[in-house]
Amino acid sequence: MSRTRGFFQSCAAGLAGLALLLSPTARASSSILIWPIDPLLRHDQRATALWLENHGEQPSLLQLRVFAWRQADGEEHYHAQREVIGSPPMIRIAPGERQLVRLTQLKPVAAATEQAYRILIDEIPTPSAPAAEPGNAATVQFQMRYSVPLFVQGEGLSPRPDASRQGDTADASDAQLSWRPLSVNGRHYLEVRNQGTRHARLTRVSLEHQGATLEVASGLLGYVLAGSQMRWPLAEAVGTDARLRAESNGEPGEIPRWRP
Repeated sequence: MSRTRGFFQSCAAGLAGLALLLSPTARASSSILIWPIDPLLRHDQRATALWLENHGEQPSLLQLRVFAWRQADGEEHYHAQREVIGSPPMIRIAPGERQLVRLTQLKPVAAATEQAYRILIDEIPTPSAPAAEPGNAATVQFQMRYSVPLFVQGEGLSPRPDASRQGDTADASDAQLSWRPLSVNGRHYLEVRNQGTRHARLTRVSLEHQGATLEVASGLLGYVLAGSQMRWPLAEAVGTDARLRAESNGEPGEIPRWRP
């Protein structure tokens, strides 16, 4: 086996599980459907809507919380905050029904900046769940957690560009990305830096190396917040001539190497 092929197979093994965790849809193996998957609050909006729908056969009891979202040292960090609230915080949805959640901004964001939040929605087990059948030694009850990004923009940032509309393109406030291979304590990573003032949503990510192409993520790989950097694990070091291609906020292209 060539080193190039071995490199790509190892990378695929290391990233496949991560790609599954970061699916672009907010509908998991549970019965709750959530939309939109990336709500946005502009500077002239005080509130926006998030919809939850129960596609299952049992009522669902959900707890909703909104956390400040930061990225540091290649990891996601969530913190309590009082800038955005979700209402109602406790939600019961009957089968086949939907519920509107109102996301309200209590404190304006500084001009020309974007703040990131994570909406965590926990599915709480209820007594109405089916009981275990006689003869079963034990049952396992899974509690689903959904995590939905929320971005709040300050005055001076243009509305989010829509790649499907002709002439609607990003401006200088859009994400400005670069990448580099990184090794820390013998572990290898793909690290992406965002020097812009808007987040980057990375999808359809691939590495090109010595004429071969590895599909890192066919859907969503992850986010790089404004002014932050984020990393994803690799099984082997990346060659110096490797190239990274991705869609950033729906715009396909090559991400340049990170230069000191």
